[in-house]
Amino acid sequence: MALDQSFVGRTYPPTDPYEVGREKIREFAVAVGDANPVYTDPEAAKALGHSDVIAPPTFVFAITFAAAGQVIADPQLGLDYDRVVHGDQKFAYSRPVRAGDRLSVTSTIEAIKSMAGNDILDVRGEVHDEAGEHVVTAWTKLVARGAAEEGKA
Repeated sequence: MALDQSFVGRTYPPTDPYEVGREKIREFAVAVGDANPVYTDPEAAKALGHSDVIAPPTFVFAITFAAAGQVIADPQLGLDYDRVVHGDQKFAYSRPVRAGDRLSVTSTIEAIKSMAGNDILDVRGEVHDEAGEHVVTAWTKLVARGAAEEGKA
């Protein structure tokens, strides 16, 4: 079943704030193998003008993808998540994510396309801090494989 094109432009309510912890940043940096001390050492971060450690650029994927869950779970959209693969991801920052930030995400469906029997869903996540200042925009592309692809290797 094709996705409902009338959902293009639909914006979902902002998420509850996610508090960015210093330890979560450190764990993420270790997990992705980035030893930059600005991610783990507050003094190294301060030496570069930051108030605390900052997060690696892809750190926000965890919170923006969780926010996109509102889109994924919307039964009226018609997305069969069992057929979804992650197609692409990109970020545009206004400033780095810092330990202590409380971030909320507002998700909007930017585009729905059909190609070769697959549905392609583009979701934009606008991330703001508690003061309402823009931190980063994240774009997530999801590809829902068509039923004709079932059983193919």
